[in-house]
Amino acid sequence: MHNKLANGHLPSKPHMAGLAVPVRELHAGHRNEILRHLLLLNEEDRRLRFGTQTPDEVIHHYVEGLDFNRDKVFGSFDSQLNLIGMAHLAYLPKTKGQPQAAEFGVSVRPDGRGQGIGTALLARAAVHSRNTRIETLFVHCLANNRAMMHLAQKAGMRVEYAYGDADAYLKLPPANSATIVEEAANEQWADFDYAVKENFKRSSDAWSWLFGKPVVRPT
Repeated sequence: MHNKLANGHLPSKPHMAGLAVPVRELHAGHRNEILRHLLLLNEEDRRLRFGTQTPDEVIHHYVEGLDFNRDKVFGSFDSQLNLIGMAHLAYLPKTKGQPQAAEFGVSVRPDGRGQGIGTALLARAAVHSRNTRIETLFVHCLANNRAMMHLAQKAGMRVEYAYGDADAYLKLPPANSATIVEEAANEQWADFDYAVKENFKRSSDAWSWLFGKPVVRPT
C-alpha cells in the first residue's frame, strides 16, 4: 500500500467542498450517534463499508476504538438530528520517503443517498487533509462498491483494482489561505445548520406534546 502511495502520477486536483450539504466535525460526545448510525446499516451496507461481514459486536468495538485526538470524524445530520452520513479520516503512519497519507471511509444511510452527502463528506475530508499537511488521500474498498467507486472517480481519484479490491488515491496540493477559509466557513455553516435544526426540533416536540400530533420538520 505505501509503495502505491508514492506513485508520482496521481491526480493533482482535489474535489472542493461546497456549502450545499452541511458537514460537522464529530467528537467523542457523538460516539452514541456514530454507533447508532452504523448499527442501522444492513448486512450488505456493512460489508461495503468495512470490506467484510460485520456483526454488531465488531461495530461496537470499532466505535469504542475511535481516537478523536488522532483521527478526524465528520458527519451530516438530517432534520431530526439523526446522523445520516459519516466519514472517518484515519491518518496513516509516516514512512520515510513516502508521502504523508490519510485513509477515508464513509457510510450514508439509504434514506440519505442521492443527496450529495457522500460527496460533501469526501470534500470536507479532502480540504481538512490539505490543511493538516496530508499529501495523499487514500480509499480502500471492495471493487463492487459502486457508490464508493463513483464517488472516488467523481473526485478525480486514481483507482486501481486487484483481487476483488479497489484502491483509490488523490494527490493533494498544499494548503493555502483559500482552503483555511473554506474549512472555517464550512464548519460555521454546519454549526449554524445544526443549531437551527436543534431549535426547530425542540419547538416541534413541544407542540407535538401539547397538541398530540407531530409537526412536519423541514429537511
